[in-house]
Amino acid sequence: MTWMKGTFAGLLSVAVLFSGAAAQDTPQDPTVTASTPRERQIELALSAAPAEVSSKATIYILGHKGYEKAREGTNGISCFIWRSFSETTQVSAAPACFDAMGSRTIMVTTMRREELRAQGKSETEIKEDIAKGYKDGRYKAPGPGFLYMMSNENYFYSSGTQQWGRVPPHVMFYAPDKTAKDAGYGSISPTMVPYVTGDGPETLMVVFAKKPPEDSSSGDSHKH
Repeated sequence: MTWMKGTFAGLLSVAVLFSGAAAQDTPQDPTVTASTPRERQIELALSAAPAEVSSKATIYILGHKGYEKAREGTNGISCFIWRSFSETTQVSAAPACFDAMGSRTIMVTTMRREELRAQGKSETEIKEDIAKGYKDGRYKAPGPGFLYMMSNENYFYSSGTQQWGRVPPHVMFYAPDKTAKDAGYGSISPTMVPYVTGDGPETLMVVFAKKPPEDSSSGDSHKH
């Protein structure tokens, strides 16, 4: 599926419109690969959700055959670094944490995409494989739920400016097959709230959210 490319391009346009921070303090190359150090990947994955949540989450890192489980969690949340590609070019590197619903559904297709990339499959072949999986019933659309993307290191590449940008913290709600019209809008635009992105069973509604400050007295920490 190519929906992830559209998702991140749309989020970047929203970020530019509302925050003016899309290109601020962005690394020249924030891409994440299987060669990215394990501790750095874990650090990024943990940053996607409030510490109270991610400290108890299952953590996945990118290995040479796809995602690998780095730590088993206890709260049903799955955290990892979400990537998307345009052909062979990586166009996103964004920490994300799925709730239990997303971990059983969209996370499965996300892991499959990385497995196929590791095998050298093209993005067209990956799109066809995922579409066939939904058609065959191997993959299921999510029910009500959401995912955290509240890191300050959500990086997306703009083909228009040919630069990486940073998207502010946000959460995404699952909205299978929903459209802009379902949200009361005539079409998709950067000013819509919530912002509808994606397509088909993996459509999402985006709401920007400020990450709460970490309370050192709570006893929760990002241990791994």
